Amino acid sequence: MLTLPNLITITRILLVPVFAVLFVMPGDSARLAAFAIFVIAGASDALDGLAARKLQAGSDFGRMLDPIADKILVAVALMMLVAEGSVQQFILTGPGIRGLLKLVPALIILTREILVSGLREFLAGADVGLPVTGIAKAKTAIQMVAIGAMILGPIADRFIPGALAFAYVALWVAAGLTVYTGYVYFRAGLAHLHGGRGKAGDVA
Repeated sequence: MLTLPNLITITRILLVPVFAVLFVMPGDSARLAAFAIFVIAGASDALDGLAARKLQAGSDFGRMLDPIADKILVAVALMMLVAEGSVQQFILTGPGIRGLLKLVPALIILTREILVSGLREFLAGADVGLPVTGIAKAKTAIQMVAIGAMILGPIADRFIPGALAFAYVALWVAAGLTVYTGYVYFRAGLAHLHGGRGKAGDVA
């Protein structure tokens, strides 16, 4: 269990509460630190996979823990972004256009992750092909870039006008790809239910 790839994955999980604390702290320095932690945690996802391949240190524990770590990081970051300074506004005055631009794609991404996790449990051990395609990798990359851009957006927009708009667009693109890859995965699950063999484009 204590192989290098697994230690990297465990570290990614431990970085999540650090990110959350820094995110809620006031000031640009705390926000920049939260962004740096998010980038490090996101980059570690590729690093643990690379280490597992190079060192031939893959394990069942690592394969179980890695997607859990990814989903914790994404879910916490999205919830922090949606909740940021807007809870009372949502309750008292409605979400507004900016609130909806964050809330809707965040709900799409989180809902898909929950549903796919349920299907993953159902299909465990079933003979269903689940190769990771280019679209799946693009979804993961754009999703992380979009969330990172949303975290840094309020600061970056002061120096680069349109940075926050880019973050909103990237988040919606990530939500669209999330819907597509989720559909492919559910199609594989339905094929299995009907006695067929399905292939999905993403399991991450």
